[in-house]
Amino acid sequence: MFGYYYGHGYGFGPWGLPLMIAILISLYAQIKVSSSFNKYLRVPSRIGLTGREVARMILDRNGLYDIEIEPIGGNLTDHYDPRSKVIRLSRNVYNGNSLASVAVAAHEVGHAIQHSEGYFPLILRNNLAPIASFSARFVWILIFLGFVISPFLLELGILLYLAVVLFQVITLPVEFNASRRALLQLENGIISMDETEGSRKVLQAAALTYVAATLVAVLQLLRLLSISGRRD
Repeated sequence: MFGYYYGHGYGFGPWGLPLMIAILISLYAQIKVSSSFNKYLRVPSRIGLTGREVARMILDRNGLYDIEIEPIGGNLTDHYDPRSKVIRLSRNVYNGNSLASVAVAAHEVGHAIQHSEGYFPLILRNNLAPIASFSARFVWILIFLGFVISPFLLELGILLYLAVVLFQVITLPVEFNASRRALLQLENGIISMDETEGSRKVLQAAALTYVAATLVAVLQLLRLLSISGRRD
């Protein structure tokens, strides 16, 4: 997007190289989570339960009887919807009895447990989500218009992008905590000791994608601030 301005002294600036490295790390993270998930998708869990059954078991023993579990299309589209109180699991997780299926299902239940306990970072993220979603829709339009029309629009775009960055940063403790809760639940009679490492690898690979996305967002923000400063 900003290549056009290279001759005017903006270009990638001092944050260009770190940003490119962060983007490469993000691509690596995506490959890592896919490879780890696919690897352990082929490893049956010893308990033999599907992701849906494991999720139901963990929910029930935590008193979360009112939370529903539904299948959803796509791959790695699993999520917990706090507004509807529904855990949605992709088909491979919902119907699968693999170690990957069990780990991902437990992770989403971890979010449901966070919600039931009023875990503050999750509440903060949920409240920020609509603002971040709105900002993500318009931020790059405003930034582009800021270059060609008015610096005020650039500053407004950067302000909107700040909401996106804050959302990414707040997501980190939420995801790490959900994974920690998932492992604790799984180790309580669902997976055996020698299955713990595989479950942890699946969850760590997923967490790496959030770390990489946050790194990209922060460096992009610094780059935009640097460009804005040079325009001033």
